[in-house]
Amino acid sequence: MTKKSITYKDAGVDIKAGEELVNSIKGMVKETHSDAVLSNIGGFGGFFKPDLGAFKNPVFVSSVDGVGTKLIVAFKAGKYDTVGQCLVNHCINDIAVCGATPLFFLDYFSTGKLEQHVGVEVIRGFATACKENGVALIGGETAEMPDIYGEGEFDLAGTIVGIVDEDQVINGTGITEGNVLIGFKSSGLHTNGYSLARKVLFSEYGVNDYVEELGSTVAEELLQVHRSYLPIISALKVMDGVNGFSHITGGGMVGNTKRILPEGLALDINWDAWERPPVYKLIQEIGNVPEEDMQATFNLGIGLVAVVAADQVDAVKAKAAELGEEVFEVGKVV
Repeated sequence: MTKKSITYKDAGVDIKAGEELVNSIKGMVKETHSDAVLSNIGGFGGFFKPDLGAFKNPVFVSSVDGVGTKLIVAFKAGKYDTVGQCLVNHCINDIAVCGATPLFFLDYFSTGKLEQHVGVEVIRGFATACKENGVALIGGETAEMPDIYGEGEFDLAGTIVGIVDEDQVINGTGITEGNVLIGFKSSGLHTNGYSLARKVLFSEYGVNDYVEELGSTVAEELLQVHRSYLPIISALKVMDGVNGFSHITGGGMVGNTKRILPEGLALDINWDAWERPPVYKLIQEIGNVPEEDMQATFNLGIGLVAVVAADQVDAVKAKAAELGEEVFEVGKVV
């Protein structure tokens, strides 16, 4: 009796499918490239040659992150084109608040079974956000790992690398007592708090249910793209009296902003300074979620905080208005 051959494809990994995906995304990835990119997709590494002529003491700044359980909403809704944008923008914000200009991004996309249309949509999201932010998508990894993920499931991670002159690093050292916290609006939950949001909202609604209070379906609300604050930060960081920035992610406004405070200083937040978007009211009401949990879990409608000297607040507000941004004085440093 002839023993049956077992191939890699029989084991759940389709090398040809991976090659087809790489070929199908080459065009959109190349659109993110500038002359600084020396490599083409498909090599063993991505090559980037930055122009260091404008820098006296250049420092590279990097960050890595994922999208978290926001992905489960994407699985349920069958909508995959926003989560890639969320990942790029989240990573960009994390280094932009340090004063860095982002240069290039690398992604990691892993799944149980590679579905061509899903992979293309996810990577289209990466490419869209990279183009919007002037960042090169120079490489990535697509891994097909049967038995790790359930049917239709995948995970994402990404790394951003940027650059800043050493004397232009923003790390909060200039923050003093009396500085004012200026808050900028978020676009929904961004990429944090989804385990709590899902537990509460999906106990009451289906993913495609229209919710009057939201003015949208649950999926449309929860899959809003995590916005990039790069244009705002770029405009404000050169202004006098702008002493620090905080990207409001997991841990909320206090948990993130206190990371940049010099020792001996604290935050006095005015939680009534802005109106929370309806989704937070809905989550708190349906889940009877304690206010402490709401503040520590969600951005509550403010995704970026600038820490500004009191005598420069009006100038910052004027610049924000030029950018079409509504801002709020959300607290002060004490």
